Amino acid sequence: MMDASPGAGALHPYWPRDLLLPTYVANDRSMSEILTFLFSVSGAFLLMTWLISGRRGATGRLGTWRRLAVCWFAVCGFIHGVIEGWFSLYYDIIPGDQSFLSQLWKEYSKGDSRYVIADNFTVCMETVTAWLWGPFSFWAVFAFLTNKPYRFVLQLIISLGQLYGAVLYFFTEHRDGYAHSELGHPVYFWFYFVFMNVLWIVIPLALIVDAWGQLSAAQSHTDGTKSHKSKRN
Repeated sequence: MMDASPGAGALHPYWPRDLLLPTYVANDRSMSEILTFLFSVSGAFLLMTWLISGRRGATGRLGTWRRLAVCWFAVCGFIHGVIEGWFSLYYDIIPGDQSFLSQLWKEYSKGDSRYVIADNFTVCMETVTAWLWGPFSFWAVFAFLTNKPYRFVLQLIISLGQLYGAVLYFFTEHRDGYAHSELGHPVYFWFYFVFMNVLWIVIPLALIVDAWGQLSAAQSHTDGTKSHKSKRN
């Protein structure tokens, strides 16, 4: 349903209904086109990384869990670097722009209108995400595929950053009383706002625990080696 924005002379599908969006232009691409693009490209990154990570390297093949983690970072690199990168660069023109990625953001904004009004929090959070966690995610893919010693440090840093951003994302909207979405809507609220963002809480949490275990084991081994050498000396 489209409501008029009082005084702006424009129709828009966003909440709250009295939101002023004088430059808004409705999408000419359907929800299905936009979601098909998003999940197709994300799926292509996932499949390509899965195939590459299955090759035997100098230290053998990666296990299934590790390959899935590497695939996650590849998809994150695409979403953070390209999609969120677009928002960080063009947030001020998105309401009236008809570029494909702008239309993607206008569609997503039906679940969180903070994006279509360029809310300060979303602009700052997405800019940090795009320009730090995007490149870092691709770096993590490279680090795991080439068995770099710092790979779990990267995993920990990226996952902590993602978790922190996602918690703030939900908490700030909770304090606003979920005013920027149709509360309870099966697609816009539960799928766009909740499901598509809670992934960046659940998966980073698991990766933080994993990195913690890996780094702790490495430190224990180092401490044990040093202790053994001290006793011998």
